[in-house]
Amino acid sequence: MAKRRHIPLLSAFIGVLLWALASLAHAAAPEFLVDANWLEGRLKDPKLVVLEVRYFPHRYGTVGHIPGAVQVQRFRDLGDNDSGVIMRLPSREAFQATLRRWGVDDDSLIVLYDDARSALASRVYFLLALYGYDMGRVKVLDGGPVEWTAFNELAKAPVQRKPGRVTLKPANKALVADWTEVYDGVVSRRDPKMALLDARPREMYSGQVIRHSVQGGHIPGAVNIVSLDGTDAQSQKWLPLDQVAALYKSVPKDATVITYCHDGFRSTLAWMQLRALGYRDVRLFNGGWSQWDRSLTLPVVEGDAPFDADFSL
Repeated sequence: MAKRRHIPLLSAFIGVLLWALASLAHAAAPEFLVDANWLEGRLKDPKLVVLEVRYFPHRYGTVGHIPGAVQVQRFRDLGDNDSGVIMRLPSREAFQATLRRWGVDDDSLIVLYDDARSALASRVYFLLALYGYDMGRVKVLDGGPVEWTAFNELAKAPVQRKPGRVTLKPANKALVADWTEVYDGVVSRRDPKMALLDARPREMYSGQVIRHSVQGGHIPGAVNIVSLDGTDAQSQKWLPLDQVAALYKSVPKDATVITYCHDGFRSTLAWMQLRALGYRDVRLFNGGWSQWDRSLTLPVVEGDAPFDADFSL
């Protein structure tokens, strides 16, 4: 009889333990990340729109894509093609026309994936958020083609969908910063409530390597946190959020955080990571290093520190 009294207590303990483990698992990844099983079970959903953004776009047809996936050409489709800096943000009208060409409606369930550890898909995700799409209906396939091809095949025939009717909202200006805001708040006034984050590789930040730019170095005051370090190179997946949080531990949560990179992909990945960690005021520098660098008159710092001797006075 005595042993039976412990059964309810044991059951309750197991229940609490399972709940705690489930909570930890839930906290380990953002809600917008999904796996191949999740996507496979929804391929026949008439509301589903799958978008593929490959680093080398021709691989959409040569290597293949997830069945039903529409090709996204990252430079043509995700930047302002009429600007001197091609990867400034496209207008609402231009991006809305692109989404409609992909077959997106206001109630579409959008799944994004790439072969670049979410950095390319993050640009689409940011644009959807910028222009007011229902982000509860936007997911990212964690691991991209690596995740999908573990148990599924790719298709090679191009996909064209019936034009969609999505209607976007005016841009949320709270998600974007221009060079004047960066120059004023970070370079000139050293506002302690502003943090500028350079998401590029360290050798580009320091100026040791000059690639995709005219000059080497970084914007004065920028700290270097490589957004791709929050992902696993082999699996192409996000690291657990506690590890991502450790990556950004030096960035205060009460600051206005502005992210930038060369062409607006690593920086949107940083934006997604920070938002997933609970940072409330995170903005994208529209034009990023491409615009700052090509001005040839704005100040540039070389080396591993945010400021050089000229700015230390």
